[in-house]
Amino acid sequence: MSGRPEILFPLFGALTGLDGIGPKTAEALGQLAIEAPRDLLFTLPQSGIDRAPRPTIRGADLPAVLTVEVTVGAHRAPRSKGGAYRVTVEDDATAFQIVFFRGRGDYITRILPQGQRRVVSGRVELFDGMAQMVHPDHVLPPEEAGTLPAYEPVYPLTAGVTQKVMTRAVAATLARAPELPEWIDPGLMAREGWPDWRSAVTAAHAPTGVADLAPGAFARTRLAYDEFLAHQLTLALARAARRRRAGLVTEGDGRLRARVLGALPYAPTGAQTRAIAEIAADMAAPERMNRLLQGDVGAGKTLVAFMALLVAVEAGGQGVMMAPTEILARQHLEGLQPLAAEAGVTLDILTGRDKGAERRAKLAALAEGRIQVLVGTHAVFQKDVAFRDLRLAVVDEQHRFGVRQRLELGRKGAGADVLVMTATPIPRSLALAQYGDMDVSLLDEKPPGRKPIRTAVMSVERMDEVVAHLERAIADGRQAYWVCPLVEESEAVDLTAATQRFERLRASLGEGRVGLVHGQMPPAEKDAAMARFVAGDTAVLVATTVIEVGVNVPNATIMVIERADWFGLAQLHQLRGRVGRGEGASTCLLLYQPPLTETGEKRLTTLRETEDGFRIAEVDLEMRGAGDLIGTAQSGLPRFRIADLEHQAGLMSVAQSDARKLLADDPTLETARGRAARTLLWLMRQDEAIRLIGVG
Repeated sequence: MSGRPEILFPLFGALTGLDGIGPKTAEALGQLAIEAPRDLLFTLPQSGIDRAPRPTIRGADLPAVLTVEVTVGAHRAPRSKGGAYRVTVEDDATAFQIVFFRGRGDYITRILPQGQRRVVSGRVELFDGMAQMVHPDHVLPPEEAGTLPAYEPVYPLTAGVTQKVMTRAVAATLARAPELPEWIDPGLMAREGWPDWRSAVTAAHAPTGVADLAPGAFARTRLAYDEFLAHQLTLALARAARRRRAGLVTEGDGRLRARVLGALPYAPTGAQTRAIAEIAADMAAPERMNRLLQGDVGAGKTLVAFMALLVAVEAGGQGVMMAPTEILARQHLEGLQPLAAEAGVTLDILTGRDKGAERRAKLAALAEGRIQVLVGTHAVFQKDVAFRDLRLAVVDEQHRFGVRQRLELGRKGAGADVLVMTATPIPRSLALAQYGDMDVSLLDEKPPGRKPIRTAVMSVERMDEVVAHLERAIADGRQAYWVCPLVEESEAVDLTAATQRFERLRASLGEGRVGLVHGQMPPAEKDAAMARFVAGDTAVLVATTVIEVGVNVPNATIMVIERADWFGLAQLHQLRGRVGRGEGASTCLLLYQPPLTETGEKRLTTLRETEDGFRIAEVDLEMRGAGDLIGTAQSGLPRFRIADLEHQAGLMSVAQSDARKLLADDPTLETARGRAARTLLWLMRQDEAIRLIGVG
């Protein structure tokens, strides 16, 4: 793939080549992430000002921006230093004043010559009963009035960049914007009635009213689609490049799976059965699997993952299941042990705790294939860990596990398939943006036997009742989590809050009954406190949010969340999912500090009304926006300049199928539309993707 196509050169030159932009302005534009003319095109107006001319200011709803033609009357210079310079003017029906502070008389007499007609446009306000326009934005002779747009776009600004500079720079860039070949599927273009790229950019910078500024405006929708398409093409190219690398054909005969399914006290859900079949089909194919298993809290991901691991063992290979922490690895081990026993499969665990002779023995057993399924933390990445025949790696909790680690793991087994599990329901549009290079299996049904969790919302003013309720539950042999909020600003404050709550509960419930875990503890202490709770030695565990992922204590049936209105919806849903895992009926108490804000109230009522994680994630996306939802910094989510993930979710899935189809028909992007798509990738600075076209 050669370098950037020549047609795009004018958009990637220096900013200083544009009319009115010197080195200082170019540097200031950098603050708005504008480094080349191309970035100006993608910096769309954020609002607009109505400058349609009117005969008079009389009857207007002030204050307002108004445009009128006036006859210039008397000038009155300021009486004292720092006073105002005033010019009286008359429109068709009334007189008003134009006011300048720090105005130079010679300049003002030049632009507003007495006795002449001028068109003035600016903000008009009432001051002591008199209408005045302070510092008009525009003063023009009537014959030049046509140069004033009826609706003037307003751009985002930064120090050293004015509206005038932006407007001029954008106009200069539009003048050099080339006609580009069409990369959007012709059928889609016709169906949506979208304009071509150059017309869309031109229209987006010339709104005629508020409607043209909305994400759903025609021109903007087309440009948003271009961003989504470039992003999905990049992901599809990455997916294709990975699929070209040979994987292993892993086919099992089903005997071990049949044993486990036969021993289960219930039948798997339709969603589980479907996911198991999708994974087995991927493993049997010669390309490497890269699949995301997305399921809500308690949707039964463990069973699906174990079935996949059994396919690897039936085929004579090995499987590994990775967890982000030691405690979660041990929980996976406990969860898998009964299943492994039914199947007659050798299961073991490897973590940072394994040392010396014991570790050497495990490594030897792995290398010889005597351990068939290994559960572990990132300790399985260490240099000296070698498998005899690794066929499948299952990775738990994507968020702690970036793309880089996915690749690392892939290298351990030459063509090992990868299955990533996440318990965080993500709305479809975000899943596509973040995991668009993967195939997705969705578990959207709850297995039989999971009891609904009663959720109640209470004010902290009723704290005594909550503690009394807790005492009764503990007397009945039940266990509870008590989560304290994390105040980002200061870990010291969190610590005091959690420590004080711990002390107060200890005073009410008894010395040895209450445990504490928080982020400042050394990991070994944290593990020990968790272990005491898991074993039932402590009845209440006071915690900052370190417990949200994966902890499984079936006897814990109460979850108290203090200052629940401070937490995000997805986080509250994850925390609530820590209870309701055993026989007993479970309760989640959301405590808030009155008065509740509107958003706080919406979060807590959504949670009270539904346990469907995907529904909750959709509401969360509407309320918070994409970046906050998965913390843009570490999420690998692209930053779009025009597209809006919350409001244009539907476009993202169209872009994904379009990108995958284009690559299926034209893997090296050589057709006319394929070459146009290369231009799009260059235009969108997807250099990574451009490298992938040539790979393989």
